[in-house]
Amino acid sequence: MGKEEQNLKRFYRATAVWIGTSASGFLAMRHDIKNKGIPMTYCQGCRPRDKKCAFLKKRCERLLKHSVTFCSECPEFPCENITHIDTRYQKFFRMSLLENLASIKTNGMEQFLRAEEEKWRCPNCGGTISCHNGLCFVCDTALLKKKKQLYRWDDE
Repeated sequence: MGKEEQNLKRFYRATAVWIGTSASGFLAMRHDIKNKGIPMTYCQGCRPRDKKCAFLKKRCERLLKHSVTFCSECPEFPCENITHIDTRYQKFFRMSLLENLASIKTNGMEQFLRAEEEKWRCPNCGGTISCHNGLCFVCDTALLKKKKQLYRWDDE
């Protein structure tokens, strides 16, 4: 496995949004949440499967044709699609796709991955906290079962 492939696998774990899935769908699959009584969709992402199901990928010719790997490589960056999803992610999920892309461009993938792994690491068990609800799918399953909105930080 080459360095780029290793970094991509780490990137999947650190920020599943980039692979075309919700971090929650990826973490739910990784930790088999359905078998713990939590009705969440599993998804390994559209990038590893080369599918066009993700919000951004299915609306972007450059991503579909693999002429860019990151939206920030596009001459139209930031486009309406990424700006829309970034606004939504800032509002509901306490993160910014545009800030993540800027960090990768400025600091490189390795530094970005280290920062994201630390940012989303569960202080209790070392697992990964979901950006979609702020919960660890290893040690917060009891809280996750009680949530009315599985993909929100607060049940408002």
